[in-house]
Amino acid sequence: MFTRILKRSLVTLLAAGLAFGLAQRIEIEFWHGLTPALGDPLEDMVDRFNDSQDLYHVNAGYKGGYDDVFNMTIAAVRAGTPPDIVQMFEVGTGQFIYAERVIIPVHQLMADSGVPFDPNIYLPAIKGYYSLPDGSMMAFPFNSSTAVMWVNDDALTAAGIDPTTVELETWAQVRSVAKQVVDAGAANCGFSMAWPTWTQFEQFSAVHDLPYSTLSNGFEGLGAELLINSPVHVQHVQNLLDMQAEGSFMYGGRGNAGDTNFVSGECAIVHGSSALVGRVNREVEFNWTIHPLPYYEDVPNVPINSIIGGAAFWVIEGGQSPEKLRGIAEMFAFMSTMEETEWWHKTTGYLPIRFGVFDKLQAEGFYEANPGYDVPYLQLTRSEPTANSMGFRLGNMPTIRAVIEEEIEIAFDGGQTAQQALDNAVKRGNEVLRAF
Repeated sequence: MFTRILKRSLVTLLAAGLAFGLAQRIEIEFWHGLTPALGDPLEDMVDRFNDSQDLYHVNAGYKGGYDDVFNMTIAAVRAGTPPDIVQMFEVGTGQFIYAERVIIPVHQLMADSGVPFDPNIYLPAIKGYYSLPDGSMMAFPFNSSTAVMWVNDDALTAAGIDPTTVELETWAQVRSVAKQVVDAGAANCGFSMAWPTWTQFEQFSAVHDLPYSTLSNGFEGLGAELLINSPVHVQHVQNLLDMQAEGSFMYGGRGNAGDTNFVSGECAIVHGSSALVGRVNREVEFNWTIHPLPYYEDVPNVPINSIIGGAAFWVIEGGQSPEKLRGIAEMFAFMSTMEETEWWHKTTGYLPIRFGVFDKLQAEGFYEANPGYDVPYLQLTRSEPTANSMGFRLGNMPTIRAVIEEEIEIAFDGGQTAQQALDNAVKRGNEVLRAF
């Protein structure tokens, strides 16, 4: 850590022309929202770009979590002091795509700068999430994850379940195993989740090919209305309520709070981000495996592909010179190479987002040596994305997530039924959409 900080300090001095009489580099300000476990590798990659040429210097700075970066960026734009690049979580996509005067679309940036860039190198589920219907890419894809099912194999073994043969494909199977674990005293909690709206509504809708909202989840325009009070969504929340009543499910809280329930061994099965793998490798002492998300087998044509989480890089309009914009384009081109994409995937567990990387690593035996690293990719690519599994293009999605969480928490506390919770979430969520 000290060596990396010292190195960056020296590079900054050199770039400023304060040492050895070198000419000043063009400075590029980049805000990101990754804590050290993932932020350090990101900043290492930025260092490699800075070292690869002598025209530009990217200042990468951690500005808090994704919500913090989102709010700070809006405040900076209003104050007229925005950074050049921001890392924005995927639910901010709709907000930024419609902010035409705030951003510089990546397809425009790359074309104007003359830096070669092919958006077709990216997996369809990733390219589509950050593109207009005509394929024009608006943001630079970078750290993409998806939701998976984390399983404590030691807890299953203690409950008399063979983790090498257990079937956890359907919700009925997950519920049965979770209850058996709790009844045997093998864990205090059978099932929980992190990112409850992402894993239990957004990903759930995609895997089951259910519309989350009208207008193809907002891809077709601004008039979308939520559809998460469908019979299948209500059935799912009722299933969670029934599991809670029997003791096999415990609500883990908002955001990534539920991750700790798995890492600590509190819960045997947790739905969370595939990017949790770094923390699991560092902190977990029990045997574990990664499984695809479960599905309800009475829903037709299931399961299909999941959707991405994570974030992309957005270029903020700030009157930058053509030279600075070319520097940003050069940085994006550097980060999208096969070598950097492979390194990022292997180091962090985030998805290999461009074609070729997965096949190369599979041929080299990487996934055989690192079980579970392939599950997110296989789940994300197991079908061509449909209008229901392409992603979301809704305004104020962070607020909509909070609304849904508030309503299901009331249900979990016994204050309303599953139907009432989702009817209220739709009503309030639609008000948020209309305000946007």
